[in-house]
Amino acid sequence: MNNQQPKSQKKVLYSASLGQFVEWYDFVIYAYSATIIAKLFFPTTDPATALLSAFAVYGVGFVMRPLGGFIFGSLGDRFGRKAVLSAIILMMGGATVGIGVLPTYAQIGIAAPILLVVLRLIQGLSASGETIGSNSFVAEHAPPGRRGLHVAFTYAFANLPPVAAALIILAVTSLLGSEVYESWGWRIPFLISGPLALVGLYIRNRVDESPAFEVARAKQEISTTPVSDAIRDQKKAMGFSFALAAFSSLTFYTLAGYFVSYLTVTVGMSRSDSLISNGIAMTVAFLTMIASGFVSDKVGRKPVMVVSLLFNAIVCVPAYMLAGEGTLFHAALAQSLLAIGMGSFAGPLGITLLELFPTKTRFSASAISYNLAYTLFGGTAPFVGTYLVLATQSKLAPAAYLAAVSVVVLCVTLFLPETYRRSLTD
Repeated sequence: MNNQQPKSQKKVLYSASLGQFVEWYDFVIYAYSATIIAKLFFPTTDPATALLSAFAVYGVGFVMRPLGGFIFGSLGDRFGRKAVLSAIILMMGGATVGIGVLPTYAQIGIAAPILLVVLRLIQGLSASGETIGSNSFVAEHAPPGRRGLHVAFTYAFANLPPVAAALIILAVTSLLGSEVYESWGWRIPFLISGPLALVGLYIRNRVDESPAFEVARAKQEISTTPVSDAIRDQKKAMGFSFALAAFSSLTFYTLAGYFVSYLTVTVGMSRSDSLISNGIAMTVAFLTMIASGFVSDKVGRKPVMVVSLLFNAIVCVPAYMLAGEGTLFHAALAQSLLAIGMGSFAGPLGITLLELFPTKTRFSASAISYNLAYTLFGGTAPFVGTYLVLATQSKLAPAAYLAAVSVVVLCVTLFLPETYRRSLTD
C-alpha cells in the first residue's frame, strides 16, 4: 500500500464526518425548537394544533429530498462526489442561518411561516445529497475489508448533532433564562451553523476525489444518464434500498426529531430532562453504529440487520412504556433501547446501500431510493407520532407503528443479497 493512502483515508474520514455533523446539526435543530417555533410562527389557542403545524413544516423539508436525490445523484455520478458535497454544505448552512434571522408571525404576519417553509425546502434539498454523498466518498476510499467500519464511523456522526444541539440549547437556556430563550435566544443555535458550515467547506476542499470514481472516469465508464440507467437496470436493488432506508429513517427521526416533543407534550417531562435523556440515547446510537459496522465487515451486512430488526420489533412497546413513567432514568433507558435497535441496523446500512450498485450509478440509485424513503417515513415520523397519540389517546400508538414497520422490513431483508464481499470498482 502507498504510504500516503492511510493519511488520505484519515483525511477523508475526518472531512466526511464533520460534514455529516454539520448537515444534521442544521437539520435537527429545527426539531428541537419545534415547540417554540409553533408559538412564534403558528399562533393559535390550541398548543397541539400549533405543534402539528410546526411538525408539518418539519416534514416539508423532506418533500425536496426525492428531487434532491435526482439532482445531486446525477451530478455526483457525472462530475464527481467532491464538488457536490461542497455545494451541499453551503446550502444547508445558509438556510439554517436564514431561519435564525427570520422575523416571526407577530412581526411580518403570514410571510413568516411562508419564508420558514422556503428555508426548510432548501434544507431538505441540501440534506438529500449529504448522507449518500459522504458515505460514497468514504466507501470508495476505504480498503475492502474495512468499508463497513469506515462508513459506519462517518454515518454515525449523524447521531451526534442531536447531542450537541441539546447541550447548546440547555446552555443558552441556562445563560439567558427560559423567557429570554423563547423570545429570541432560540435563534442562537441556528446562527452557530454559519461558521460550522464554513469549517466543513474548508476541510472538504482539501481532500481528493474518490478513487473508484477516478477509475471509472479513466476507463470512460461515466454514464451521461445515470438516473435513467439506474431506474432501468436496478429496480430490484433500489427496492431493497428503499425498504432498508424506510426503517432507518423512521427510527432515526423518531428519536432525533420526535421523542423530545413526545416526552414534553405527551408524557409531561421537563424540557431539560427530555433533552438530557435524548442526548444519552443518541450517544448510545453513535457507539452502536460503529460497533455494528465493524461486525458487518466480519460476518456480513445481512445477519447484523436481521438481528437488529428483531430486537427493535421486540423492544418498541416496552421502551415507550418505560418512557411513560416520566422520570429522567426511565426516559434515558427507554430511548437507549430504541437507540441500540436503530444503531445496530444503521451501522451496516450505509455501506449496504452503496454495495448494491455499480460506480456509474451508485450515487443516483442510492440517493433516489434513500431519499424517497426518508420523505415518506422519516419526514412524517414526528407528525404521525403526534397524530397517533391524539387520534387514539394512547401513548403507545407510536410504538405499535414502529414495531409494525420493523416486521415488514424484516421480511424484506430476509431476501436481501449479501454484499460485503463485493468490489466497488468492478
